[in-house]
Amino acid sequence: MESSFSFGVILAVLTVLIIAVNGLVVVAMLLSIYKNDGVGLCFTLNLAVADTLIGVAISGLVTDQLSSSAQYTQKTMCSLRMAFVTSSAAASVLTVMLIAFDRYLAIKQPLRYFQIMNGLVAGACIAGLWLVSYLIGFLPLGVSIFQQTTYHGPCSFFAVFHPRFVLTLSCAGFFPAVLLFVFFYCDMLKIASVHSQQIRKMEHAGAMAGAYRPTRPVNDFKAVRTVSILIGSFTLSWSPFLITGIVQVACHNCCLYQVLEKYLWLLGVGNSLLNPLIYAYWQREVRQQLYHMALGVKKRFTSILLLLSAKKGGPERNRESSYHIVTISHPELDG
Repeated sequence: MESSFSFGVILAVLTVLIIAVNGLVVVAMLLSIYKNDGVGLCFTLNLAVADTLIGVAISGLVTDQLSSSAQYTQKTMCSLRMAFVTSSAAASVLTVMLIAFDRYLAIKQPLRYFQIMNGLVAGACIAGLWLVSYLIGFLPLGVSIFQQTTYHGPCSFFAVFHPRFVLTLSCAGFFPAVLLFVFFYCDMLKIASVHSQQIRKMEHAGAMAGAYRPTRPVNDFKAVRTVSILIGSFTLSWSPFLITGIVQVACHNCCLYQVLEKYLWLLGVGNSLLNPLIYAYWQREVRQQLYHMALGVKKRFTSILLLLSAKKGGPERNRESSYHIVTISHPELDG
């Protein structure tokens, strides 16, 4: 019981952090899309939404883990919860693949990129992504061999889903996705290296004069770096859970459910907290928007403090504080 309670506390903290951090990134992305109207930002927004939904989905599991009573969530409700968690996780993974493909396309076909990846295509990709994600997540509810025959609670992944489901996900989804990621990364790195060598040759030949320096190779390498970090985060977070799940299927005498549910599943879910942190640090648009949001909050907080101090200081202090408030919100300083 103590172990279950500790796991519930960790799960509760992780849930709050996932929802809060991804919610902040969602707001930042919405503001950035409103200002810049970028297709690539829509994919980042979709990733933050998927990760936020993972936090919302696992929040329902916290009650079971922290509950001291013997009455746990019914099997049907638990199956729906875990299907929702799996669907959101699948959407997060598929969105990472979509982001990798988007960056790959931007480097591979720079002149045709905006013709290929327009708003309609991006919307269709996101809609199809969510459709596939929910088909994956709710697959065990329609396929009996992916369901556990008995249910004892508390609600957890392997309390309702059989390890065969993990084996199917690994062979049909995870390992092909990793191979695709590696292909994107290697080809992007090769293209970026070729571009960089071409630029150096042109500079050496004197074709580029003055202070003008192309930003394309730099942008290429930044895209490769971001994709490689996402690939590494995704692989390190989910591979231990999936590989151990395969071992559980192959070894009938092994009992790895505690390790899978208490540690490795939690590590995989933790990837939803790493994704927004990666983008908040490495992607310039997200970083700048978060900085502007922080400045706006700081200005509002300073204005509130000045107003409160003005009420305590009387009429003279009020006029002085009003002058400071106007000065703080002056357009020249806002820039």
